[in-house]
Amino acid sequence: MDGFMLQLLGLQLFTGVALGAIYVLMAVGLSLIFGMLTVVNFAHGAFFMVGAYVGYLLYQYVPNFWICLVAVPVLTGLIGIVVERYLVRPLYGRGIDYPLLLTFGLGYVMVEVIRIIFGKQGLPVSTPEALQGAVDVFVGPFPLYRLFVIGVAVVVLLILWLFIERTSFGLIIRAGARDPMIVRVLGVDISRVWLVVFAIGTGIAGLAGYLSAPMQGIAPEMGTNVLIVAFVVTVVGGMGSLTGAIVAGLLIGIVESLAAFMYPEASKVSMFIIMALVLLVRPMGLFGRAGLMS
Repeated sequence: MDGFMLQLLGLQLFTGVALGAIYVLMAVGLSLIFGMLTVVNFAHGAFFMVGAYVGYLLYQYVPNFWICLVAVPVLTGLIGIVVERYLVRPLYGRGIDYPLLLTFGLGYVMVEVIRIIFGKQGLPVSTPEALQGAVDVFVGPFPLYRLFVIGVAVVVLLILWLFIERTSFGLIIRAGARDPMIVRVLGVDISRVWLVVFAIGTGIAGLAGYLSAPMQGIAPEMGTNVLIVAFVVTVVGGMGSLTGAIVAGLLIGIVESLAAFMYPEASKVSMFIIMALVLLVRPMGLFGRAGLMS
């Protein structure tokens, strides 16, 4: 019995990592946008939902999961470019509340547009044939698709790290996050940098939505709950911190999964308990820095 319980705990741990991978992708995009643009993007959950629907629609015309996997973040990022250029950019310099309220309303608009086009009912999404079944992960059989999600998250994070830390444009992003005025003085078009960052953040959110679709189906409201989790992860990790988003995303995913196994009633509350405990000890979050909100 003890061995069986350990096996179940091990499987729940892997489930938590897979769940945390989705949370990490959402929180990384959210933190990237906030850390660079100081925009609290309340439409981030809507981009998550849009990514799932874009993938669903694209698959009807190009029934290839792998092509859609590449196309979805690109198309969602293009939508993000339009939003940043024509809606968010005019509000820069007016205070943090203005883009916050704009994206809050925009999220509702995007949900209603999806309802008009696809209806209010959810739609099932099947797991790609090549990723069906289970594999042995030493503690028992685990769904192959969930392992794939973990792998995609690792690859995306690695590419993002290389882009930010090993390219000249990434250097500009890091410099702009610390002091955009100096970057302007050096002759860099900071508005172009903001555009790229917003596109990357929303594109990653769209990818997360597409990856989660086979696990939960798609519905117009699917971005609401994950947006709440993404903000909790971002606050726990530290606003604007990519490292914090990764650590906190995995932590909350694992804790939520284990709580669902041991005490299901507390699974959704567990992340708020973690947030409260972290903020009591470190108000800026695990990896946050002071002065970012000012």
